[in-house]
Amino acid sequence: MKLFKLLTPYTFSRSGKISKNRIALAPLTNLQSNADGTLSDAEYRWLTRRAEEEFGIIFTCASHVSADGQGWAGEFGIFNDVHLPGLTKLSNGIHQYGSLAIVQIFHGGARSPEKVTGKQPWSASAHSVTGSDKTTEVREATEEDIEIVTEAFAAAAMRAHTAGFDGVEIHGAHGYLLHQFLSTFTNHRNDKWGGSFENRIRLLLTIFRKIKSAVPATFMVGVRLSPEDKPGFKGIDFDESLQLAEILAAEGADFIDVSAWDAFKKPEKYKDGEKTIIEYFREKLPADIPIMTAGKIWTREDAEKVIEMGADFIALGKSAIGIPDWPSKIQDEKYKIQLPPYSVKHLKEADLSDPFIEYMKRWPDFVEKD
Repeated sequence: MKLFKLLTPYTFSRSGKISKNRIALAPLTNLQSNADGTLSDAEYRWLTRRAEEEFGIIFTCASHVSADGQGWAGEFGIFNDVHLPGLTKLSNGIHQYGSLAIVQIFHGGARSPEKVTGKQPWSASAHSVTGSDKTTEVREATEEDIEIVTEAFAAAAMRAHTAGFDGVEIHGAHGYLLHQFLSTFTNHRNDKWGGSFENRIRLLLTIFRKIKSAVPATFMVGVRLSPEDKPGFKGIDFDESLQLAEILAAEGADFIDVSAWDAFKKPEKYKDGEKTIIEYFREKLPADIPIMTAGKIWTREDAEKVIEMGADFIALGKSAIGIPDWPSKIQDEKYKIQLPPYSVKHLKEADLSDPFIEYMKRWPDFVEKD
């Protein structure tokens, strides 16, 4: 039965790391870190609780690799050695329950507000971002910016390794800096960092190679990609995403995390076809390169279907927030998943702090109204 496969160990072929099952906690914004990016008690408990409840892999939330790359208040940092004690405590806390620990590393680029960083945001190309209260002018990256951020990603990965993590995930999705370089919508450069597909993927590949050369082969380096456009995150061609995934696999990626927002979705480019996004990626990638995906996976049946489509791991977001013991609960065939909205009391018992609960109130119908 497919559930059996979901609960079986998985050995990553390149690093030799072993996950006790195919269930990951997705990297989730939670606003629980201290103001300086250091680990808070609330964030530690939120993440280690999921390890305790038998998630095979625990991803941190997006963690900024430089101070000017912070995207929001309460974000986990990995840009300074001041973060090392908390990172080490967290990796140890996750490992005590036998789960793998992975830091998602990113830079917000145009999505790093000046009110958070104190600096003008920068991106692949200069453009304006219109928010709810004002329009922000984003400057074009200089060669120095690109060199500095490349070094920052590598230093962050080394910090994660020093702290005892099993790997990092480079965040190349969701409209953040690396996505901004990949996108034809935000990258209008005419130098080696823009224009052609080969130039637009150059920054991601440069960072990936820099990290791989800096860490041992036993330390995993994966990449998260947005396979196609999403409202607000435009300029991504599906076939280019498949090609990029193939290149990353050939370059030594330990896994590809396909962020489709809906694990069962067909690509918009081929929506009249038979195959889902995950099936396209599975066909393109070698069998020993694991694919992770998230989005609308709630039940045991959902998980089984995603694994059947070719994913090696399911990454749980909202369901993991509301059901911290999901991996054990779904082993009971009679268990009925409790769907949202959840009460504040329920979420506190699931080890969400007040800032995290307030954040989840922004998501329609997730938290019961007071």
